[in-house]
Amino acid sequence: MIEFHADDYGLLPVQSRHIIDCYYNGALNGISIMPNSPYLKECMDAISGIKKDLAVAVHLNFVAGKPLTGKKAGKLIDKDGNFNIGFVKLLLISYIPVVRVAYSRQIRREIRAQLTACAPYMNDGIFRIDGHVHYHMLPIVFDALMAEIRLLDIPVSYIRFPREELSIYRKSFEFIRDIKPINVVKSLVLNALVKRNIKKHERALENLKLEKSLFMGIMLSGHMFYNNVKECLPFAEEIAKEKGIENMELLFHPGDVSEEEEMFQLTAKSDIDFLAENSHNREKEAEALIEFGR
Repeated sequence: MIEFHADDYGLLPVQSRHIIDCYYNGALNGISIMPNSPYLKECMDAISGIKKDLAVAVHLNFVAGKPLTGKKAGKLIDKDGNFNIGFVKLLLISYIPVVRVAYSRQIRREIRAQLTACAPYMNDGIFRIDGHVHYHMLPIVFDALMAEIRLLDIPVSYIRFPREELSIYRKSFEFIRDIKPINVVKSLVLNALVKRNIKKHERALENLKLEKSLFMGIMLSGHMFYNNVKECLPFAEEIAKEKGIENMELLFHPGDVSEEEEMFQLTAKSDIDFLAENSHNREKEAEALIEFGR
């Protein structure tokens, strides 16, 4: 089964409508929801009739907007109360024992709040979990997540491990466009973090009996356009078959931010660049989902 997945649902109302249009008119069958968005309930109420048809995941967020725990997340925010902690900084903190303890306490508290906020929207009460800008793969965040899963004793069917099979892109390289050098670096870093997290938490992850899925979406991040994905799919399906994996998650970002009022509400530079300033690319990813639904 192929899961055509969109991140960032619930971030903003119009942006979220752009995402869900890809369900009504295309192949979209999975969404990740923004736990700390003030629009989350409004956006989830809007899809109450179709939510059961979608694989809904918690999009753990340490990047955009304000934490649910407010000033208790003081080490993770700026003077305006918005998240402002870089990926590289948290990666380094993951390996500094004394500093790590203080940050980990705040991260665990925020993860608990975000999981709790999303609990009413999980299908059959079963959690699927991933992270905005893949922060959930940072060692300090993933360790905190696993600790909170144990503490809350929640059922979890899927955690996104954004590990790319790079051979897919080697085999299809002459047919695809838009692979950026920075995405190669991101893939290598995330692959290493995935390996670390699975190794450290091997027994706990086995006990969760998580759904296994082949993942695509980093190497072509920002350019998951129809022709690119179409060329990669046969090689991805071949690898999945070899590994005995029945499911595949293809990650898209079709939720462009094109309304001026919504642009001003974005707090993270990465979101401004990715969702607003490159809204044309987000529209093309939406077109890809619509094309795959034909």
